[in-house]
Amino acid sequence: MCGILAVLGIADNSQAKRSRIIELSRRLRHRGPDWSGLHCHEDCYLAHQRLAIVDPASGDQPLYNEDKTVAVTVNGEIYNHRELREKLKSHQFRTGSDCEVIAHLYEEYGEEFVDMLDGMFSFVLLDTRDKSFIAARDAIGITPLYIGWGLDGSVWFASEMKALSDDCERFMSFLPGHIYSSKTGELKRWYNPPWYSEHIPSAPYDSLVLRKAFEKAVVKRLMTDVPFGVLLSGGLDSSLVASVASRYMKDSKAAFQWGSQLHSFCIGLKGSPDLKAAREVADYLGTRHHEFYFTVQEGIDAIEEVIYHIETYDVTTIRASTPMFLMSRKIKSLGVKMVLSGEGSDEIFGGYLYFHKAPNKEELHQETCSKIKALHLYDCLRANKSTSAWGVEARVPFLDKEFINVAMSIDPEWKMIRPDLGRIEKWVLRNAFDDELNPYLPKHILYRQKEQFSDGVGYSWIDGLKDHANRQMQC
Repeated sequence: MCGILAVLGIADNSQAKRSRIIELSRRLRHRGPDWSGLHCHEDCYLAHQRLAIVDPASGDQPLYNEDKTVAVTVNGEIYNHRELREKLKSHQFRTGSDCEVIAHLYEEYGEEFVDMLDGMFSFVLLDTRDKSFIAARDAIGITPLYIGWGLDGSVWFASEMKALSDDCERFMSFLPGHIYSSKTGELKRWYNPPWYSEHIPSAPYDSLVLRKAFEKAVVKRLMTDVPFGVLLSGGLDSSLVASVASRYMKDSKAAFQWGSQLHSFCIGLKGSPDLKAAREVADYLGTRHHEFYFTVQEGIDAIEEVIYHIETYDVTTIRASTPMFLMSRKIKSLGVKMVLSGEGSDEIFGGYLYFHKAPNKEELHQETCSKIKALHLYDCLRANKSTSAWGVEARVPFLDKEFINVAMSIDPEWKMIRPDLGRIEKWVLRNAFDDELNPYLPKHILYRQKEQFSDGVGYSWIDGLKDHANRQMQC
């Protein structure tokens, strides 16, 4: 993850204002401790705090087209950048950065190129030839982005609210799957998949198609030039991510650079369910496993800092973010800068326990659609900001565009929880990886019941938070 800040059309472009923008950009330094960049053109500024994952040596931002008339600052990863470069052979690339394709795609296709990108991203692009600009956010909102308006008519964009809240008269979350164009002054949705309309799909369930789509989603996220690992709670989702990643590690560029043994990470209170299950999965997969522990008091002491970084007071998000925040600090201390994580599966497959009460497939499907659309406010926000607080990037294969399209095209009757047929929550996913000849996971892990992350790290974590809150109320 990186930190971006863009201020466009500002009335005061003095040295003092430049210094102010640099100061605000530094508030995002935790997201990108590896380098700082700033591009200025008249009354427009693009600032960038870089976390170097791909091409650490030459991929500093902002990035440009050939004659530097187009500048772009990007937070995220473009997984299909090599395929896109093949379509841009007439263009000259300066770096090996996956994000440089954005500047050249704009030159080639104009504002309509965003749907060509496969990845997680937020970016702001400035065309200095007419001082027009666009900003866009990925399909699901994996990477954060906010838009604000200054009293002088300027438009602001930032990866976190803390970089624009003091200088904008109003600001809001930039909607996922949308693009903003200065030519119209409006947000427009560029991401229009079939499931977005919540029309009930009817495709038959094919376990092999689902499995292959997920494996492809994991493999493309092994794109890295730095050490990485996987967050492993021992639950179904993180265990499948770890299993697939460990299978394909040996054939990846990352294995050539860093070795073929996958590193896995787990955190919990002493004796927590997650620690035990994760250790078992790690032993089964042969990962280099790292266990981290925290106490209830350590978690409580971190809450104020957690809220500062995740920028929400949502109770469930805070209690789940705290152990992830503490774990990310430990992970960074080991020299790891990128991790794979299992967010998104429960929303896509109806994995939460309340889905047992779904009265019919229509309502189940509509609920899964609503949950996916809201991910940017909760699980995506938690995963991104809890890790980026320490300069770690979280990648989420379950939220791959192609995989979501496959999973959300399945007739939702197959996602219904049917004890009479032996189908527990997320049965379609479990069944897809239930391979007797070449097993991905032990059976009891593959069919382990859902635990909330904040429960799995240790049940006394939530109880401790409640006790702490009650004591504060009584003071």
